[in-house]
Amino acid sequence: MKNFVLLPLLTTVVLTVSSCDYFFPQEEGRMLVFFSRESYLATKASDQVPDTNSFILSITAANGRTVYDGLYGSAPQPIMANPGTYNVKVSSSLEEAPAFSNPIYGDEQTVVVEPGGESVTRLLCQQVNSGVKISFDPAITYRDPDASVNITSGESLLVYKAGESRIAYFPPGMTHFDLLMGQQSTPLLDRVLRAREILCLNVHAPVQTSGGVSVSVDTSRIWTSEEVVPGSSGGTTGDDKASALDVWSARQGAGLRDVWVYGYIVGGDLSSSKASYAPPFSSRTNLLLSSKAVATGREGCLSVQLQQGDIRDALNLVDNPGLLGRQVFLKGNLVLSYYGLPGLQGLSEFALSPLP
Repeated sequence: MKNFVLLPLLTTVVLTVSSCDYFFPQEEGRMLVFFSRESYLATKASDQVPDTNSFILSITAANGRTVYDGLYGSAPQPIMANPGTYNVKVSSSLEEAPAFSNPIYGDEQTVVVEPGGESVTRLLCQQVNSGVKISFDPAITYRDPDASVNITSGESLLVYKAGESRIAYFPPGMTHFDLLMGQQSTPLLDRVLRAREILCLNVHAPVQTSGGVSVSVDTSRIWTSEEVVPGSSGGTTGDDKASALDVWSARQGAGLRDVWVYGYIVGGDLSSSKASYAPPFSSRTNLLLSSKAVATGREGCLSVQLQQGDIRDALNLVDNPGLLGRQVFLKGNLVLSYYGLPGLQGLSEFALSPLP
């Protein structure tokens, strides 16, 4: 009889590691997203421009992963993200098809987040589509009251009728114009429209019925825009309301005295680690200021001391809960810490922004 010896079965395991991050995870970075001071002026300069808090904010990683997609006013501050490159985009509307009275405002930037670092993105509210306004010669409307211009942009068509007074908006790019009178279609011109351009066309026709059709570009009506901060010679200095510091800049400005700061009132009832973000409030002595109209945490905010007097009476949330979410300009002294946050003390003046 033969003796059999059982040998242990040896199994080889091969471990494939695609990234050393599995063993040495990199610390997340902080992403702070703000609208520039010039954007605030732009949104208040025209009834057509919506409040930036209603803009759609999209943050996408280089690999296509969505970090945030929603209202700018509801985004956390800061946004925690893994180290890498991100696309930050905001838009006042997701509808880009040609349409009347639909200016679209937004901005798009690339930001790099370093391990454990803090990246600040300042967005500029500017028109990103193009506009067209057409005036018809009375000789055209006399011959055909239903005359119109067909405007073709890409695969889309918009009919601009005689008597229309609104501006039609299109994505930037090549645009084709045809005049329709009766059963006849006459090409007018091809034009590359640029972002932020409002192109004004005057369509002419001779009185004689046998005459041709001409078109002229009213170059004096091609609108352009520049961001100018009244009273400011070199950016946001805090010397006056026109050059007031935003919340992020104020957080870095400890030691500055008699400077103007602006932001949204988002809470109160401060302690060394907490705050309240909804009524009822119990303390009249402090406020929490943010760069957005809504906040659910202290990160990225500025604490504000309300000393006894008229300013406290006018701004405290116990007596004025309706001020929650309201933008305010405050003049005072920036300190390194007040209730555990960079703060503003010694208020001497304030001004509430008009309601939208």
